Amino acid sequence: MSDFNLHGFDLFGEPIKPKASGVVAERFTFPPFTILDAKQGDWQERKREWLSIGIKSEIGRGDNLLMGEGVDEFDKYRNQEKSKFAKCMPEDFGEAYGRAPMNATSVFDPVICELMYKWFCPPQGQIIDCFAGGSVRGIVAGALNYKYWGCDLRQEQIIANITQKQELFPNANIEWVCGDSLVKMSEAPEADFLFSCPPYGDLEVYSETENDLSNMEHSQFVVAYKQIIAESIKKLKPDSFAAFVVGDFRDKKGFYRNFVSETINAFENGGAKLYNEAILATSVGTACLRVSKQFYAGRKLAKTHQNILVFCKGDWKKASNKIGNGQEL
Repeated sequence: MSDFNLHGFDLFGEPIKPKASGVVAERFTFPPFTILDAKQGDWQERKREWLSIGIKSEIGRGDNLLMGEGVDEFDKYRNQEKSKFAKCMPEDFGEAYGRAPMNATSVFDPVICELMYKWFCPPQGQIIDCFAGGSVRGIVAGALNYKYWGCDLRQEQIIANITQKQELFPNANIEWVCGDSLVKMSEAPEADFLFSCPPYGDLEVYSETENDLSNMEHSQFVVAYKQIIAESIKKLKPDSFAAFVVGDFRDKKGFYRNFVSETINAFENGGAKLYNEAILATSVGTACLRVSKQFYAGRKLAKTHQNILVFCKGDWKKASNKIGNGQEL
């Protein structure tokens, strides 16, 4: 795995450095500020480069996860409003994308994986992921010579992820297991870094399985969610970091669930203290189409960000020293 470089190699066999704007960006890939702007051109270019290696995280996840039964109605609304918001969408929106953007099956951003691993995991360290989902987090870990263990409830997702690994990095130390994380975390290796993006309640429904968190009533969901986090923290080595990418979501009455605070509470109860928090500013995407209707109808702002929460189990100085300053960023 040591011969992988996202930007390739020059004629002399030296790794090509990524483009960077300024000394800080050059040192850390992107500036480690509390606002990470995934909309900017350099970020989007890097994301395209990651995807170009063959990452297909949507395989095994199905369509319409995010929009559910409302996707057909949303398509009608999109067609009505498309001309009004043409500036928000690509010129070849209809031909190139068809209904895909509206299906809204979320795909994790590989650039976030890259940054979190390089910033908070020791070189060649062991990463565990209690809500693995698609292949992105594992594939990026393998590409960067980290070890990865992820758990997902659906067998079809595990098969798709393993297929991705065999196609891209067959020799990487990447493992996905199928099962309930509440049970399977006991089989996970000791971790140098815990990293995941949890299901947002029933916002995306992944399966009909009874113990799938996305099928639970919210009170049950929160209890199971916190238990899984607690079991994951037990596997995290002392003096180590953990990070979750989360976002709040609304209940059926339209009020926010306070999911970010629930996540912080779960980690701190498990023995990992909140150490960093950042806003991930995401692309506007279909928000251009939705914002007028939802704002006029209920004064709801279109959500274009997620929260990145970084926790430390133990001594943050020791955790930082294990990562070191000499790691190639």
